[in-house]
Amino acid sequence: MTMLKVAVIGCGSIAQNRHLLEYEANENVEIKAVCDIAEERARKVGQLYGATIYTDYEELLEKEDIDAVSVCLPNYLHAPVSIAALNKGAHVLCEKPMATSREEAEDMIAAAEKNGKKLMIAHNQRFVPSHQKARELIESGSIGKVYSFRTTFGHGGPEGWSAEGEDSWFFKKDQAFIGAMGDLGVHKADLLRYILGQEFVEAAGFVENNAKKDISVDDNAVCILRSENGIVGTMTASWAYNTHEDNSTVIYGEKGTLRLEDDPTYSLIAQYTNGDIVNYQLGKIQSNDEGGQTNTQVIDHFVDSILNDTEPLITGEEGLKSLELILAAVRSGETKEISRIERALQ
Repeated sequence: MTMLKVAVIGCGSIAQNRHLLEYEANENVEIKAVCDIAEERARKVGQLYGATIYTDYEELLEKEDIDAVSVCLPNYLHAPVSIAALNKGAHVLCEKPMATSREEAEDMIAAAEKNGKKLMIAHNQRFVPSHQKARELIESGSIGKVYSFRTTFGHGGPEGWSAEGEDSWFFKKDQAFIGAMGDLGVHKADLLRYILGQEFVEAAGFVENNAKKDISVDDNAVCILRSENGIVGTMTASWAYNTHEDNSTVIYGEKGTLRLEDDPTYSLIAQYTNGDIVNYQLGKIQSNDEGGQTNTQVIDHFVDSILNDTEPLITGEEGLKSLELILAAVRSGETKEISRIERALQ
């Protein structure tokens, strides 16, 4: 089988604890090059994986014959670096949020189409077994009409695991663009769209910085969302869950309730109005609390989509839809008005 020559651009925490480990474990991948503006970090990672070391991504793309690139950089660099890689003929796996605006995301999608390359956004929550099972149960009508939901993703903040600690780019608006909403909220936006099989048309956001000092982005956000079919619920993203990570979702339906990652033993609990309870042990969701995420299936899925020439589960278009939901919630927080998500209404 073909060996894919891969480069990882950005060698921080997400690259070291997910992308590089999972590429290394995939028998169809050769890690050819790594790049980071911090030369010492690039050298450390490059030596560990036997990869050529760069501090300039443009030089890497010019000199290396690469099949695929992982973009693991601060958010403001996602679009320009992804577009440069696509234009050099590489498939791209880009970390979330895919861009800092709809225009940037559209440019990424256009570059992928123009060059005939895959663009995948690294939303790992779609690959969690409990989330996949919940989607299946909802599609089958097991809990009847869905009425509402609540979902949250929170932990103590990037300073506990990011490469730069308290000086992380995650806290700087000029590099991160948004804080907890871009780090965690966009994951939940993507998850809700995936599980419910619906688009959202309105968002009301309360987006705050009330937990951490000397940062220029949000660290706490609570959003109310309404779907095209009238499902309403809440989505929370936080860097203020200081005792443990919470990555739970509850779906309330006509015939039952689904509790996802809301119990220490069972990853999914289905409670039905007739009194039946079904407990599913599907494997725990991986978390930063437990030393990182090293088997998310994101990398394997990306590699398989290239080798088999299939559409990845989270295309650029899918990434854009999830980004737009977050942008609407942030816009609502700024204007103190409900934001309409125009693309979903078209």
